[in-house]
Amino acid sequence: MSKQMPPEYYQCLEEIQAVDFVLVELSLYLNTHNHDFDAIQQFNETAQLSMQLKVEFEKKFHPLMNFGRSYSNYPWNLDDSPWPWQV
Repeated sequence: MSKQMPPEYYQCLEEIQAVDFVLVELSLYLNTHNHDFDAIQQFNETAQLSMQLKVEFEKKFHPLMNFGRSYSNYPWNLDDSPWPWQV
């Protein structure tokens, strides 16, 4: 059983998921409209926002990814639950 997290945890995760959904949609669009400058610019801005949100989340709570894609605090917190797919 995973521990209960504060409401901010769930709000931050939801924001990350929403931004990443936009990235998926823009990627699909750009596969067929690869010369759309505005869409490319929006994709790049959204990708930067996604990275910023993930860094902020990891600073406040715990890593989002394992196997060297996220850093650990001391003590080791890569086993700190809940993982995003557990909520």
